Amino acid sequence: MTITDRAQDTGWNQRYGATEEPDHTEVPDVVRLQLAHRSVRRFLPGEVSDDELRTLVAAAQSAPTSSNLQPWSVVAVRDPQRRRRLSTLAARQQFVAEAPLLLVWVADLGRARRLAERRGHKLEAADYLETALIGFIDVALAAQNAVVAAESLGLGSCFVGAIRNNPEDVAAELGLPAHAVAAFGLAVGRPDPAEHAGVKPRLPQEAVLHQETYDAERADAQLTAYDERLTHYNERYGLVGGWTDRVLTRLAGPESMAGRHRLREALEQLGLPVR
Repeated sequence: MTITDRAQDTGWNQRYGATEEPDHTEVPDVVRLQLAHRSVRRFLPGEVSDDELRTLVAAAQSAPTSSNLQPWSVVAVRDPQRRRRLSTLAARQQFVAEAPLLLVWVADLGRARRLAERRGHKLEAADYLETALIGFIDVALAAQNAVVAAESLGLGSCFVGAIRNNPEDVAAELGLPAHAVAAFGLAVGRPDPAEHAGVKPRLPQEAVLHQETYDAERADAQLTAYDERLTHYNERYGLVGGWTDRVLTRLAGPESMAGRHRLREALEQLGLPVR
């Protein structure tokens, strides 16, 4: 079953459970596609075409961008040897090496720096945390647009946060200029229908949606039931534990961050100081 097919027969039930089915009569196709999203880590043979890549980038560039700064770039990696090296740097995740296309999304303040240099213009605001945040936020918005576009084309994808495990080495591998850092990767290809994976349940909307003011007690009351639901999902796919255990383990301390605890230092070295 392709992602497009799955979008026709899944939606709220798999994402939330039957109790949160909305009363409206029709769900737009793009929302069905979003509700059916899952990470894909097994891909069929075959390339992602140049036309498909250009479509993904066009969708990405159609995302909002703060003050039209457009402070991001993307590196398309098709070479198997380079993908293998990047896979090693990204926690040795095999799907990174096996995907026909790896898009590495870059928070790129280098373009503005070079513009200022050519004009002999000061660019002091680029040294502040706000500007670095804009770079990371805008590149994330762009990449998510590309994910939805990919799924509309019958492609699947999986974000690769482990690209940040070794930011200096990734920058060297990709020849990134100063003032640019790889924010994350995105493995792209045609999903293998034999992959044993499903639409992962998310927190109930009552846990994340607040009306007018933040109600922590009401939101947190949803967590026990969600833990049970995600535990059942994980068991079905050979995983262990619920949501709470995974959150606490992932955020336990520097030792759980796979090298990313030194990200501030890496940003400084790559020319993204964060005052």
